[in-house]
Amino acid sequence: MRPLPWLSPLLCGVVLAVGGYAGLSGLGEARWVPFVGGLVALVALDAVGSRWAGSWERGSAGVGPRWRLVGLTAVQAGLVVVVAFADGSGMARVLFLLVPFGVYFAFGRVVAVGVGVAVMAFLVVAFQVTVPGWTRSVGHVSDLVMFGIGVVLAVVMAEMAAAGERNRVARDVHDGIGHHLTAVSVLLEKAVAFRQQDAEVADRAIEDARQSARQALEDVRTSVRALREPFRLGDALVRLTGPLGADVTCTGDESRYATNVLLALYRAAQEGITNAVRHGGPDVTVTVHCGPREARLAVIDNGSGFAPEREGFGLRGLRERIAQVGGTVDVTCGAGTRLTVVVPRRAAA
Repeated sequence: MRPLPWLSPLLCGVVLAVGGYAGLSGLGEARWVPFVGGLVALVALDAVGSRWAGSWERGSAGVGPRWRLVGLTAVQAGLVVVVAFADGSGMARVLFLLVPFGVYFAFGRVVAVGVGVAVMAFLVVAFQVTVPGWTRSVGHVSDLVMFGIGVVLAVVMAEMAAAGERNRVARDVHDGIGHHLTAVSVLLEKAVAFRQQDAEVADRAIEDARQSARQALEDVRTSVRALREPFRLGDALVRLTGPLGADVTCTGDESRYATNVLLALYRAAQEGITNAVRHGGPDVTVTVHCGPREARLAVIDNGSGFAPEREGFGLRGLRERIAQVGGTVDVTCGAGTRLTVVVPRRAAA
């Protein structure tokens, strides 16, 4: 799914409001059927394009989705032309920015810039045909210059959205893979230590290490799929801590909370357990309470802890993730380490 899925509906809504007002008040002549129908079709088309782009990125449908996206982009551009000519206010020209913006996520920056230049060339030709002497009109020249600036801003905006999405995936991979590789390392060390003394314990540790490795692969698939399937925090925490023998207590009603909040708590538990295994002692306790107003997660170990100034990428990424859902992170070290995460129920979805 492409970032900023609200952009197309927002722009279409603004164009509908301005163009509708212009048509009803007599400030401009609106051709209502192609105008309204085209805007509705653009919103629906953007939703379809988002799903197709996701299928192509996951590689689940071969080469087909790429060519479907090419056709979809052409249809989108055609609809924008229809809406622009049916709109009496001139506001609909802003919708042309959706074309290079959408192309960016399907085909990259170079193609998006090329499409933006092509759209500007089309507008020049359209002005030349429909508005003789437009080059002497300050309004039309300003419109073209502002559109050029808009193309640049659309590409920059797409870059920023893509960077944010890459950072999110990087945090997912770090939190998930990092935790499971740490678990595999600890379990294999345990197997080596008990190989001569207790073969049964060593075999069990190896089997748990295999399970952690399989869970790591599943985490990668889950991150790439953007976690589309229903998520259950309690079940996920039990699977997460099972191989390490950590104590888990889940109370409250997690169904009150959005999936992104539950995922943020899960990643926080992963990071806390990973740090506990690395720096802490053998006893790790995880508690989660999903209350009516806020959810509270605590990961506690009895190890030696670590200095606050040694906070690494994992905890920094965790703070960013929790801040995105309106929560807070607190880490205290003393006779052990305690990671506390609090997230309000009405966090942004």
